[in-house]
Amino acid sequence: MPSKQFQVLILNQISDLGLQRLPAGRYEVGKSVASPDAILVRSADMHSMQVPASVQAIARAGAGTNNIPVKAMSARGVPVFNAPGANANAVKELVLAGMLMAARNLPAAQRFVDGLDPAAHDLDEHVESGKKQFAGFELAGQTLGVIGLGKVGCLVAHAAIQLGMNVLGFDPEITIDAAWSLPSQVKRAGSVSEVLKRSQLVTLHVPLLDATRHLVNADNLPTMKPGAVLLNFSREGVVDDAAVLRALEAGPLARYVCDFPHGHILRHPKVIALPHLGASTREAEDNCAVMVAEQLRDFLEHGHIANAVNFPSVAMARESAFRVAIANANVPNMVGQISTTMAQAGLNIHNMVNKSRGEMAYTLVDVDSAVGESVLAALRDIEGVLAVRYLPV
Repeated sequence: MPSKQFQVLILNQISDLGLQRLPAGRYEVGKSVASPDAILVRSADMHSMQVPASVQAIARAGAGTNNIPVKAMSARGVPVFNAPGANANAVKELVLAGMLMAARNLPAAQRFVDGLDPAAHDLDEHVESGKKQFAGFELAGQTLGVIGLGKVGCLVAHAAIQLGMNVLGFDPEITIDAAWSLPSQVKRAGSVSEVLKRSQLVTLHVPLLDATRHLVNADNLPTMKPGAVLLNFSREGVVDDAAVLRALEAGPLARYVCDFPHGHILRHPKVIALPHLGASTREAEDNCAVMVAEQLRDFLEHGHIANAVNFPSVAMARESAFRVAIANANVPNMVGQISTTMAQAGLNIHNMVNKSRGEMAYTLVDVDSAVGESVLAALRDIEGVLAVRYLPV
């Protein structure tokens, strides 16, 4: 059987290094493919988009998936991939830049210099007299609170320690891998409130979920130390901006540094707002594109799932030329019904794996002979089955 050619629709400019992982001949990649098997996206908002019925996977060349209708895709049995950690170094470096800008009042100092008259005879005097208003503080010896100890949070913590800072971290759902990569000097806090109370600078690195919306708010902002700096390079909704503005005006907050400029905070003298630059480096764009392209290819060709935000991670070595991939609701007796359907068709199961994640489950089955369309149709007819793919080689 000739190998299937996959069509991949691109909604944004994607790094060529990533696209090279989808070889021509096996993949048709472009912005106007007719019946896409998959979609590659960066920032395009897909919530109002009619996602074609042919789409079997969506890959986001970045970490956040707020621009993708994940719940609707889950109901269709479509995994949504992302690239966690691929842009972590870029974000870490921007957080460090934000800390330095806030600590040394660099944006205001730059505006002061831009307003000087280069032809003034007393220019040096203006510089010397004006610089006093921009006196800041050094990072060494300060306590940095890190809320969220994933890849970015761990990198920020490590870099802060190298700068001579004390680091206090909090993450109730820290993974084993993150725990192993966390420097031993990081002290563990028991709550968000503890981090805010004990830190001179606080940086946020959590996803935007119902549980994290307005994680920093009117109740806990007033507990921060006088002159504190809050940095948000995570997601806009993690912070209550109205509460931040009040804390900037009445205390204790001295600076708010974020990557999400909008009307409420724009041009406030104590706000340093950047135009969503977190992953805007050549290296980060390349890393993200390569990661999701490889994940997408492994899924389309072999049914493997890695770094999907709505599916369990599943991989199984090929031991047969005939593979079926099944996305289904996580309900009892699903594996039994799949096995029975194949047995009734005279198919011998060579190998099988089933994993679940919340309400979603995913099954890979290798059988010893070709699978007919009638068997695939019977599998699709099982109540709770969301999608069935046949992946022969």
